[in-house]
Amino acid sequence: MEFAVYILKSLSSDRHYVGLTQNSISRFQSHNELGKKGFTTRYRPCFVIWVEFYTTKAEAMSREKFLKSGKGREWMQNHIDDY
Repeated sequence: MEFAVYILKSLSSDRHYVGLTQNSISRFQSHNELGKKGFTTRYRPCFVIWVEFYTTKAEAMSREKFLKSGKGREWMQNHIDDY
């Protein structure tokens, strides 16, 4: 099973969200339509600007943690055009 680390961008507020999932389609739908509480419900609609795939959960969790750090935000500014 693959694990996806993703970055969403809010159309309404220009904010970003970093997450991890095994089921990208249902997770993105949850962020934009189904979720009733949480960070992304306040900033809908969101669209995907980056996805990376990993074979182990540990690798994906490590990358997610990095992207949520100061160095990770700096990396995103330098490597993702829509950031």
